[in-house]
Amino acid sequence: MVIIVGAGPIGLATAIELKRLNIDAKIIERGCLVNSIFNYPKDMTFFSTSERLEIGDVPFISHNPKPTRREALEYYRRAAESYELDIHLYEEMQEIEGSDHSFTVTTNKNTYKAEKVVVATGFYDIPKKMGIPGEELEKVSHYYDEAHAYAWQDVLVIGGGNSAVDAALETYRSHANVTLAVRDSQIKESVKYWVKPDIQNRIKNNEITGYFNTEVKEIYPDRVVLATPDGTETIANDFVLAMTGYQPNFELMKRFGIALTNDEDKMPVYDEETLETNRDGIYVAGVVCGGMDTSRLFIENTRIHAKHIANDIEQKIG
Repeated sequence: MVIIVGAGPIGLATAIELKRLNIDAKIIERGCLVNSIFNYPKDMTFFSTSERLEIGDVPFISHNPKPTRREALEYYRRAAESYELDIHLYEEMQEIEGSDHSFTVTTNKNTYKAEKVVVATGFYDIPKKMGIPGEELEKVSHYYDEAHAYAWQDVLVIGGGNSAVDAALETYRSHANVTLAVRDSQIKESVKYWVKPDIQNRIKNNEITGYFNTEVKEIYPDRVVLATPDGTETIANDFVLAMTGYQPNFELMKRFGIALTNDEDKMPVYDEETLETNRDGIYVAGVVCGGMDTSRLFIENTRIHAKHIANDIEQKIG
């Protein structure tokens, strides 16, 4: 038996590859199926094409060149159903005791025996905090869902990546008064090519106020303080959308005995070919392999982890 921690696309892909090799696998997920995708903005469109998000040779047919969040949720449900995967949702991992070939896995609901464990927990559960006064206020959110709630409000969006740009444009089009604060000198190169000119033009036309080389210093109930190249600026504010990125659950990996390279990069220690970590019998898969550098790993370039892990497990327990 193999326990897979996380029912995201890579966790599902790993279970599928194991099933193809007649190796039993059980997926433990603290939230819903593909929980990270479920928590994306409701109207989000992927950067990738649908075929690059496919797992287990299950076709992903989209109505548009780029699939939507809703289409992805339906697709991954269908992929899981196609292979009749053993998935335990809303069950949280607690401990992994024992050793290779003889692990005892404890959750908040049950205890399981496993020969191997795969950690594929993604990185969307824990936002990167700014560590500034006022960040704990109720009006501050590190997640963006949809724009309607921000109509006719003074909204500050923090960040220069896809999440920030999408939030700024959608809230602007729902009649919010939007300010975008970007730490760098420009919008990130990685922003979707069909969206980037839109945000640039909105800023150029002063429809969205853009501050670059800028950091947020303090947040108050009715205003925010910005450190800009021209000095300190204080602007009226009702809501802050801090699209500052997310990170893997490093504390969980440490609790599982997975070593991290250092306090800065926080890369898990693993074999590049097999993805087995320093703790024999425990593997990492997907974006958790990137440590703090989550921007270089995606569904499409980590799907291959599933086959590498399944093949290594087959050789060791097959």
